[in-house]
Parts: sequence; structure tokens; C-alpha cells
Amino acid sequence: MGLLIAAAALLVGYGTAYVASDDVRYLSRAGFEEMRILSHRVPIYRLAADSTIPPATRERAKLVVEVREYAARLGLEAKQTYTTYTDVGRDTLLLVLTASPKNCICPVTWRYPVAGRVPYKGFFNFDQARHTAADYAARGYDVNLRPSDAFSTLGWFNDPLLSTALSSDSLELAALVFHEIAHNTLWVKGATDFNESFAQWVGYRAAWAFFRSRHDTASALRADGRWHDEQLLGDYYTQLLERLDSLYGLRLPPAANDSGRAAVARWSRDTLELGYGPLLRTYSIGNATERPINNAALIGVRLYRTNLDLFDAWYRRNDNDLTRAVYRLQQLLDGAEGPQAFQRMRAALGMSTRPRLN
Repeated sequence: MGLLIAAAALLVGYGTAYVASDDVRYLSRAGFEEMRILSHRVPIYRLAADSTIPPATRERAKLVVEVREYAARLGLEAKQTYTTYTDVGRDTLLLVLTASPKNCICPVTWRYPVAGRVPYKGFFNFDQARHTAADYAARGYDVNLRPSDAFSTLGWFNDPLLSTALSSDSLELAALVFHEIAHNTLWVKGATDFNESFAQWVGYRAAWAFFRSRHDTASALRADGRWHDEQLLGDYYTQLLERLDSLYGLRLPPAANDSGRAAVARWSRDTLELGYGPLLRTYSIGNATERPINNAALIGVRLYRTNLDLFDAWYRRNDNDLTRAVYRLQQLLDGAEGPQAFQRMRAALGMSTRPRLN
């Protein structure tokens, strides 16, 4: 009887908190969605062999199985990454919000149970996402709200490949699987920028090797072109971020800061359209004239496009052999934390260890 009373009290307390707290409602929805995703998992190999599902889905599942097998041949640690699949029943899984002050590329952070403090917030409730983004914008922040096709439990569960990702073209799907497996293979504590940029490199370099092994020349060329473009854009964004950091370092009044941002935006437009745009092989820059500076949108650049040139230099140093390059990088970075990762790479490559302003 005492257990029943205690349980009832917990339910009443939870119900009161649910009504009163946006955070509790947010976490409840996220928990519900994650449990729904996990409870509908099916083995990916079974999906690849199921003749009752649409051929396109079956072929994508088969590709994932083959990519995992090839990753093991490269010496990467596939572990349980994407051994299961869940159909989420919609095109967009969730919306991810980032926010930043207009005078600093400094992300607003949110604290969660287990995950701790992170520089983004994912919403399964799209109306709540838009309301929260509008609230930050009204308070003078730059905001960026983008769709995401992934949701990670940070290793607590065997996260499945989701139907929202399975719809990607073969190159991006292969690169995604290699990207996530790269995180299993090498992870430097406190170095998110290194970890994500490393995984980008492995993703496209491994995809190139994978498609070559299948004699799929067209896809291999696309993978090579995509990595070329990632490095090119990494260089462009490095220059852009350096200009913005210099501007924000002046601590100007809001009106002068806005004027400076507009000037940097004009430089950005001209440089992208005339300097980098014509060199891109797989990306289209679109209408650069309508891209004002948005610090929140630039936060991800520092995570996924930091020092990409170092990885290709390391690749060449190791005779363009990805297996050898990754293995020797693991040895080099044993025990490294935070900025030590890039510092050790630069020292090993005979480059200046002074970090670039990006």
C-alpha cells in the first residue's frame, strides 16, 4: 500500500511539473520519441533481405551493410553503429535550434540530464521549436533553426539508422555511416571541433575508397569532389570567421556592429561568388546576395570545417593510405585532450603550432 501511495504521489508531482514546466514537457516529449524510435528497431541486414519492402529502401539498407563491412576492412571500429533501422514515419525527424549574440560567435547552451551542457536544442515539437526561436530572435539573438535526420543517445543505446537518413543519396548515406564509425575509432576528449572534422575527412575519404572498390567510378568521383569542396569551403569560412572575430573584438556599439556585419557580408558575397564559387565541383552556392551574417548558423562551421587541410596533409604524409593514416593518428593522439589534438598534428607535419583564429 505504501508503494502505491508513493507511486501516486510521484505521478501527481510529475503531472504538476508537466503542466508548469516547459523543460519537463520538452524532456517528456524527447523521451517518448526516443523510446518510440528504439522500440521499432529492426536489424538492418533483415531489411536488406526483405523482398516485401520497396526496392529503393532495400538497396539503401544493403548499402549500409556493405559500408559497415568495408569500414572493418579499413581498420575502422564499426561496433554496433547502424546495425538496426527504424522508420520514423515522417520526412523530418526534428528541428535543431542554435542561437548566438550578434556581437560574438558564442553559442547559447542548454543543460540536459546525462548529456550535460550542449550548444544546441533539438525539438520533436516543431511549433515549440519555432516559438523558442522567435523568442530568442525577439531578445536580439541570431538564431538558426534547421531540420535534422539524426538523434543520438550518446552511446547509451544502440541508436538505429533512421528512415530520414536512409532517403539520402548513396554517396551521402555512405559518408554518414563512415562518419559515425569514425567517432568509434578515434575520439579526443574535449575536442569537438577536431572530432567532427576528423569524421568529415574519414567519411568522404572512406566513401571514395568504398566506391572505387565497387568500380563505381561516378560515385567515387563525386566523393572526391565533395571532399575537395569541403576543404575549399573550410578555407573560405576560416577567412570569414577571422574577419568576424576581429570585428567583434572591437566591442562596438550595436549600430556600429551591425554596420560592420553588413560590410563583412558584402565581402562574403563577393568572395564566395567570384573566388570560391567557380571552383566548387559538387556544391552550388545559390544566391549569395541574400545571405546576411548569422552567428548562430556559423557555429556549426567551427565544428565540422576546422583545419580540414591538416587531415589531407596527414593523408598525403601516409602515402594516401587511409588505414595507415588513421592508425598513426590514433598513436599520435594517444592521451591528447582538447586543443592538443590539432597542436600535435601541426607539430608532426612540421607546421606552426600557433592555432588559426577560427
